[in-house]
Amino acid sequence: MSPPRRGAALKSLQYRLEWLALKSALGVIRLLPLDAASWLGGRIWRVVAPFNARHRRAVANLQAAFPEKSPQECDAIARDMWENLGRVMAETLQLDRLAADPSRFAFDIGPAERAFEGKGSIIVSMHSGNWEVCALGGLAAGRQPAGVYQALKNPLADELLKNLRAPIYPAGLFSKGHDTARRLMAIARGGGMVAFLADLRDVRGIRVPFFGREAHATPFPASLARGSSLPLIASRVVRLKGARFRIEARPVAYPVTGDRKADITAATALVHRQFEEWIRENPSQWMWIHRKWV
Repeated sequence: MSPPRRGAALKSLQYRLEWLALKSALGVIRLLPLDAASWLGGRIWRVVAPFNARHRRAVANLQAAFPEKSPQECDAIARDMWENLGRVMAETLQLDRLAADPSRFAFDIGPAERAFEGKGSIIVSMHSGNWEVCALGGLAAGRQPAGVYQALKNPLADELLKNLRAPIYPAGLFSKGHDTARRLMAIARGGGMVAFLADLRDVRGIRVPFFGREAHATPFPASLARGSSLPLIASRVVRLKGARFRIEARPVAYPVTGDRKADITAATALVHRQFEEWIRENPSQWMWIHRKWV
């Protein structure tokens, strides 16, 4: 077998083994009641994850964002973060059951309520609480959200997770790609709701202030809202207790001037200002492990 074919065969085997591991985890987690699965996932990650190199990165990011906190306080927040992420993992594997139980959700969309009525809207959320259920705010308002996500390298695992998320996005779940922007624009201009996770690093994007430092940010949601004259809504999920949540939404009043590029940058900065305000309220519920800053 030639080296390229051998490499492709090994990659295919790796993908199948990863998919098998995910399927096995799915089977085990779904044997448990939702609350028990969420608790177990949180406890396991709280104990195991701090030994990962990403724990040090999370603590370093926390120390830079909260210079007034001691290293011990930042370490404690990071451990709480891992527990939340472990819960998210377990809850995602039971996402259909979670989403089907309205008693687990409270909604606070306040002044954003008008934006959920009538015409299309652009929703920007962040990796907070259990972000997987954020679009339920749109469903509760009678809308049909479409979602954008970062596809996994493993196509088998990607398809499995996409199928778990699909019921929350009746208008479609689209991976980032060249054709995605055109399709999302058509959905939004047709009166649909398009949801993004907009807090991750995008080195091809723009730079905005975030916790006193420049951070990489995607301008695409703001560009879509500005270019289509649609409401831009910031949203978050707050974990209340166990697998119970509050979904919040706030309108972002972005500028519309003769300088489209400046408007998009300003709108993206406003979104991140709202994100920062929310993160400061519940720092352990945000994902501090990624390389967000310049």
